[in-house]
Amino acid sequence: MFKRRTKDKTVTIILDETPVEAGEGETIAAAILASSRPYTRRSLVAKSKRAPYCMMGVCFECLVEVDGIGYQQACMRQVRDGQIVRRHNVTQETHWS
Repeated sequence: MFKRRTKDKTVTIILDETPVEAGEGETIAAAILASSRPYTRRSLVAKSKRAPYCMMGVCFECLVEVDGIGYQQACMRQVRDGQIVRRHNVTQETHWS
């Protein structure tokens, strides 16, 4: 679905314990969309896969955990070598208070 433009320098992020190669300067969302599993979370009700939509920080469909900090917008954060990214898992208990 998505194809990267050629990048001279690449970095490796860890997406759910799987190494993913990304071009230096790309956003985390772009790296996820170009990966073999292009989604960031599952919906709470239907458990359907959700993915980045607007790519400009408006829709909040791209929320992920980055280096242990939850609810980060993947479309607004650039990749960094060794970065650990986790998708939000709807099977985990969520508190809405």
